[in-house]
Amino acid sequence: MARSSTLVASDLAGVAGGVDVGSAAQERVRTADRVCRSDWRRPSHPPRAPLAGRFCRLEPLDPERHAAELFAANGLDPDGREWTYLPYGPFDDLDAYRRWLEGQCLGDDPLFFAIIATKTGRAVGLASYLRIDPLAGSIEVGHLRFSSLLQRTPAATEAMYLMMRQAFALGYRRYEWKCDALNAPSRTAALRLGLSFEGIFRQAVVLKGRNRRHRVVCDHRPRLAGTGAGLRALARPRQLRGRRPAAPAADDLDGAAAEATVRLQPPRRVNGGAARCRETCNVRRLTRPA
Repeated sequence: MARSSTLVASDLAGVAGGVDVGSAAQERVRTADRVCRSDWRRPSHPPRAPLAGRFCRLEPLDPERHAAELFAANGLDPDGREWTYLPYGPFDDLDAYRRWLEGQCLGDDPLFFAIIATKTGRAVGLASYLRIDPLAGSIEVGHLRFSSLLQRTPAATEAMYLMMRQAFALGYRRYEWKCDALNAPSRTAALRLGLSFEGIFRQAVVLKGRNRRHRVVCDHRPRLAGTGAGLRALARPRQLRGRRPAAPAADDLDGAAAEATVRLQPPRRVNGGAARCRETCNVRRLTRPA
């Protein structure tokens, strides 16, 4: 039997009695308790400033500069399927798209960024922070519209890494990603970035005439907030299986990004099969062709 250590009630911040847990769990509880009680400070709102990496850079959205390039990139999806899980789009023409960007995407929450491919210098995707709550230390990433020029590339991974890194560096404790329960690529991408499945919001919204269930995945990193050592702890790259693109190596990233790469996780195996939650299995039955 593995050795265990006993946590007293003071270590559990209000949970009475001693509890036998492993030393790693003990350290996590102590760290989270310390951060929440004394070390953590309310973070600032994310700045409207560029985020630079090697494969891409994120620029605050400017419809005059980015609308035409984004519309052209989105036009590579002629049947509009990539808009299925978004509450807007597709757009009939550039003017309609520019009007939507100007009317909906220039506020502070959501805070939109255009994703620029370093290789071409052109905008190939859109992403935003939203539901920004500095008082609670919570922030969400969403409104993700990656064109086919960005999907399944190192730039796509790096764009999400840059946003996550900035959120934790500012001091946010919770980084959240909601996706449609039927959107398998989005679910897979979130899990590959190291986020964990938390639950499902059933009957969440009605989207384009269809009930939408939100799957919530998030990361809690109070121990990483604002510390160089904590950000370096993100660097646990693993070789991915199948056709998924590997994470950029640490020496392929510029500046502070060289300290860490996103922790990508291969599929977990249980009894010879990939572990999947019951909800995922239900979704697969619903979407299986007759």
